[in-house]
Amino acid sequence: MTQLPTKPVLTLAAAKAIAAAAENEAVKNECSVAIAIVDDSGRLLYFQRMDENANASVDMALAKAVHAVHFRRPTKFHEELLDKGNMAVLGVPGMVPVEGGLLLYVGEQVVGAIGVSGARSSQDGIFAQAGERALQLYLSA
Repeated sequence: MTQLPTKPVLTLAAAKAIAAAAENEAVKNECSVAIAIVDDSGRLLYFQRMDENANASVDMALAKAVHAVHFRRPTKFHEELLDKGNMAVLGVPGMVPVEGGLLLYVGEQVVGAIGVSGARSSQDGIFAQAGERALQLYLSA
């Protein structure tokens, strides 16, 4: 009998742990950010917005997470292309070439992404990395 492949999925509990780690890192750096966690199809699984966060960060956090999943690359990849003068990235639908969106993996399988917005893009990237690390800690517990 032919079998279909199985894949891990991101749970709400894992998404909350990821967001909490990103928030903790933002608090340590005295920043207020919005944090979006999406599943592997780019659908919102969990969202939180810290107090005093700018309205635009809501849409940007979600857009960064969706970008990472849809392009299967961190948003920083496309930011770096833009920095090198590759203006074509600006014409690609759904493109958000601003650091802060990272893929989330279980092993080599993409299970979703995190998007963080509200600080400088390099800081958003650091906060997203804290969330990414939290998933690995969550899985090893």
